[in-house]
Amino acid sequence: MEAKKTKILLCEDDTNLGMVLKTYLELNDFDVTLERDGRLGLAAFQREKYDLCLLDVMMPNMDGFTLAEEIRDVDPDIPLFFLSAKTMKEDIIQGYKLGADDYITKPFDSEVLLLKIRAILKRNEEENRVNDNIEFDMGSYHFNPKLRELKHGEQKITLSPKENDLLKMLAEHKNDLLPRERALKKIWGSDTYFNGRSMDVYIAKLRKYLKEDTNIEIVNIHGNGFRLVAP
Repeated sequence: MEAKKTKILLCEDDTNLGMVLKTYLELNDFDVTLERDGRLGLAAFQREKYDLCLLDVMMPNMDGFTLAEEIRDVDPDIPLFFLSAKTMKEDIIQGYKLGADDYITKPFDSEVLLLKIRAILKRNEEENRVNDNIEFDMGSYHFNPKLRELKHGEQKITLSPKENDLLKMLAEHKNDLLPRERALKKIWGSDTYFNGRSMDVYIAKLRKYLKEDTNIEIVNIHGNGFRLVAP
């Protein structure tokens, strides 16, 4: 079976540079979507799941910094590189404040960019491998997200994928706020009214699963999100 290619979203309004970079990355076994302005880039990001984003800073309709903020709202962890002719210290600082993994000034060497992309993807892959194996103790419950398994004594519940993802996010934020919008965008893809109602149903299911331990509670923080209170 052919290995799944890493998907990159490339937003670059310079047609020549965009095509050269897209071709170069595809020759190095990446699956690249090229968009020529920020608004189209955001639409592409909302349609598909990407492993990394390369964003030009100066683009029509929506600049790279604004696009990065929108992307970070949906996925705070996705690797993100800025490509820019803007070399002022203030611009570079702004890029890193927005959570960039790298800020690469034009002109740049494509091979160096390729090595940086591979390095950040390898680092994230190793971190994800560790995170995938994390298990959680919540009061008298034991939760194994990798197996989608919630145990209470001899009782074992196999969670659905969405139940599992939601409980994992709550467990990662245990005794802290899990913002409603973040959970909706991460698990459901968008924070529409109907997705919000769907999430409320899943919260009710999780409360039912956790009811055997009275020290555990999923608290609704009105207008903000949820908090898993657990010892």
